[in-house]
Amino acid sequence: MRKQTTTRSHASRIVWDNLEEWVKKKVQEFIQSLLQEEVTKLLARKKSERRKAVDSSPGYRNGYGKERKLTLGCGTITLRRPRVRGLLERFESRVLPLFARRSKGVSKLIPQLYLHGPALGDFDLALRGLLGRAAPVSASTVARLKEGWQAEWREWKRRSLEELQVVYLWVDGVYVKAGLEKDKAALLVVIAGLLDGRKIVPAVEPGYRESTESWSEVLRDLKKRGMNCPCLVVGDGNLGIWGALANIYPGAPEQRCWNHKMVNVLDKLPKKLQGQAKRHLQDIVYSETLESAETERDDFVRWCRQEGYWSAGQTLLRDWDRMVTFYRFPQEHWRHLRTTNVVESPFAGLWLRTNAAKRYKKVENATAVIWKMLLLAEQRFHRLNAPEKLIQVYLRFGFQKTNEETDTKREEVLALA
Repeated sequence: MRKQTTTRSHASRIVWDNLEEWVKKKVQEFIQSLLQEEVTKLLARKKSERRKAVDSSPGYRNGYGKERKLTLGCGTITLRRPRVRGLLERFESRVLPLFARRSKGVSKLIPQLYLHGPALGDFDLALRGLLGRAAPVSASTVARLKEGWQAEWREWKRRSLEELQVVYLWVDGVYVKAGLEKDKAALLVVIAGLLDGRKIVPAVEPGYRESTESWSEVLRDLKKRGMNCPCLVVGDGNLGIWGALANIYPGAPEQRCWNHKMVNVLDKLPKKLQGQAKRHLQDIVYSETLESAETERDDFVRWCRQEGYWSAGQTLLRDWDRMVTFYRFPQEHWRHLRTTNVVESPFAGLWLRTNAAKRYKKVENATAVIWKMLLLAEQRFHRLNAPEKLIQVYLRFGFQKTNEETDTKREEVLALA
């Protein structure tokens, strides 16, 4: 029996190790076949097929263009566009446009990834590892794609707010490194709690150091776009917002942020006493009734006097009536109304983003990025507790001034109840 001297060839099998490369190769072959089919339909004949004598397209195939890279969600592939000559008009492929280097999905993915942390200089490594070494991505790529956010933000802030039924409003200023000035730029952020329990972002605007004029412009714009007077506004002790509120929504109750108040009080005390003082202050903040909060307050002021730090007690007493406004509202809502945490908590990711960016050249760039980040955070906002009690709050505080328009809205709310 003759001995077999050749080895039997084994067809390459699809296994886990080469699955991704196989998929990418098949996608490349499929798109290349689509390009061929597109030319076949244009010329009404297959490759190497003779042209018909009557009513046939005058064009003809003329080989292929240079290889070009196209980045898709599965990675970067190589394609060659068929060339066509002899047509009356220039042939433009609908499958692969002339200067396209990445799909629309990848173009949307790149700025979204930017929101979650990597700095511009890190993109060359991070995205090439994800999309392949030949992926056409760079810091300038991200910068160009981010420019579209500014146009989206300008369109977003012109939308009508008439359909919103705002119950609570949280306001705060966020400072970021942006612009040509040495000082950080102020961005004024507003978050609204609605009648159905949702929290949304109605405004993100650049301002000048949280001034009354800047806040007035923000609130005036919200009112112009149809936002009703909120039943309670929660903010820090900055005088700008409260002066603006008196100008635009003079009937809105005010609640000062307890986190900011505690920081201001503790700054008046030495570090060795701050731990004990913080526990005293927390007893005040989380008192079950207004009367017990006032009792705890008096005890804290007396303790400050005994320790020789009268200024700490005076800081606590300042604006006391506006510190305890939340007691007039349902107890289930107190945890939402004591502080402006709903504004500040989404910015843990923002500080990562702004620290990585070092400094934005324009305030508009920073505003667009922060706006995008807040819209992402908006999807994760916790709903207000006991949403069924929001209607009671809205009916009690939302219609202090009556006219034909407010009577109509009141009837709409009653219908929901």
